[in-house]
Amino acid sequence: QVQLAESGGGLVQTGGSLRLSCAASGRTFSTYAMAWFRQAPGKEREFAAAISGSGGVIYYSDSVKGRFTISRDNAKNTVYLQMNSVKPEDTAVYYCAARGGMLADRREAAYDYWGQGTQVTVST
Repeated sequence: QVQLAESGGGLVQTGGSLRLSCAASGRTFSTYAMAWFRQAPGKEREFAAAISGSGGVIYYSDSVKGRFTISRDNAKNTVYLQMNSVKPEDTAVYYCAARGGMLADRREAAYDYWGQGTQVTVST
């Protein structure tokens, strides 16, 4: 069982930056692939970024590629999402997710554990 807790959300202006963190419980964090998904008001939850257990394989959605960076610190049991050049369309609840095994995946159904989410609001 893995418990996830996101932090770092808030209000940011268009063009600004924000860093989200997701702290995981447990002693085998490096054996879990991690991902960030997001859900905008009135929309389905969508994939944003994923990282393998070792950090060597990373995937991004087209909508965040080049602006967001996912990373992880296995010694701290934490995964990060650095958000740069944010846009109003980035406004959403951001969820951290974990899946057993080290392979990253873009599919929501591939993830077994989810955090409660953190709100990110981008103002114009």
